Formats: sequence, structure tokens, C-alpha cells
Amino acid sequence: MTPATLTEADSHYPSRLRERLGDGAPLPLTILGNPDLLALRKVALFCSARCPGHVILTAHDQAARWRDDGRCVIGGFHSPVEKECLSILLRGNQPVIICPARGVESMRPPSHWRPPLMDSRLLVLSAFQKSQKRVTKSLAVDRNRLVAALADEVVFAHIAPGGHLDELRHAVTLWGIPNRVITEISAPR
Repeated sequence: MTPATLTEADSHYPSRLRERLGDGAPLPLTILGNPDLLALRKVALFCSARCPGHVILTAHDQAARWRDDGRCVIGGFHSPVEKECLSILLRGNQPVIICPARGVESMRPPSHWRPPLMDSRLLVLSAFQKSQKRVTKSLAVDRNRLVAALADEVVFAHIAPGGHLDELRHAVTLWGIPNRVITEISAPR
């Protein structure tokens, strides 16, 4: 599969990026996979790198429910809990959007991404240049804003007090996106 570029003039370019990020909306976007997934209702998943054990189990259960319900989940899937949730999601048949905090033009998708890519239920989306080959804290912060801006709902498995996800939750709330911390989830979604 060859990556493609989405500009603001492309019908697949999500208008909500301009609505939520204004002049900070990334141009262009680079994609690998099915761009039609951008039109689906999406739930974003975030988790701080370090979190309590009970949150890990709750996050896994939530990912399994989303998988079984066919929900489209979007995320960077970079923290350990997010990676484990991605593994659970990729075992299902529902759509997934992965947003790495780096360019994707030279990225070689892992072998477990290939079947969902071939089935048109996976989209890899990046707002970063080909030259950005390594994840940095700054790129991860920008990527998380992109993921949240694309989402219809945001779920935080865990937010470390005073961390970047704390700031992101504030932005998500200002944008009017429904959001919650996973331990606040009382019923399956």
C-alpha cells in the first residue's frame, strides 16, 4: 500500500479539524488505508504512560466492548495500555484509526496491521512530514490534539495529574466533545 495525501480541498479531509484547531489544523494529512473511516463516528482513547493496575483491566474490558460493538476507535496507541487495547481491537472486525506521532511515508506497517488494512477497516493517519521519523514528546502532544479533534467522544483510561492529558482534557471540554475518565464509565458503551 502506498500512502496518499489529503489536502483541505479533498472530500475526505475532515472539516472538524478546521472547526476545532483553526489555523492550527494540519495540512496536509498523510494516510495509509481506508479514508472513508474518517466519516464514521469515532471514540478516541488516551492513557497516561503510567497508570494503576485496576485501570489497565478496565481499559482492556472497554476495548473489548468497543470491538464487540463494532465501534470505530481512534488513537495514537503509543502508551503501554493503548498498545494493549489496540491489540484487542485489531482482533475484531470494527474500524480502527491509528495516528502515529511521526511521518508515515517510510513507515512499514507491522504484520498484524496488514489484514485490517487489506480489509479496509484500518486507517493510518499522520499530520507529520516524512522527515519526522522518531516520536518526540512535542509530536505526541500535537498528535493527541489531532486525535481528539477528530473524535466524537473521548475516553481517558487514566490522566496523570498535571500531565499533557490533563491539558488535553481541558481542550476537549472547551471544544464541547463528550469526555470521561474510564473509571467514570458505569455502563458499557
